[in-house]
Amino acid sequence: MTALKKKFSCPSSVCEEGAQMLGVVKNDGTVSILPVALPIDKEFVQRSKDIPDIERRFRFSGTCLEKGCKQWTGHSCGVIENVLSSFTPKGKAKGLPECSLRINCRWFSQEGRAACKACPLVVTDVHA
Repeated sequence: MTALKKKFSCPSSVCEEGAQMLGVVKNDGTVSILPVALPIDKEFVQRSKDIPDIERRFRFSGTCLEKGCKQWTGHSCGVIENVLSSFTPKGKAKGLPECSLRINCRWFSQEGRAACKACPLVVTDVHA
């Protein structure tokens, strides 16, 4: 009998049906993580087609594609690795922000608490 492989969520995905809205990008360029992610349906996707670079206004989560993603390094997500290589936390460490994705989050699974601290600094750029 083979063990089932855990499905991880990507916290920096695109706006598509089946995704979840994870957060809202604020005027200062940081992301306000929603306490409960909102499901994205076909109607939302259709309405958002007229909003240029919607991923720069909202953060979406979807299924981590691993090898199917250009950010996959062969064993881990390169996005959070790159973010953490230049991230220096400021002030005293507080508790982790509220997040409904954490239990299945690729970044948290890979990097732990440090990923959660840096997560609000990431704005998805689908053109990169």
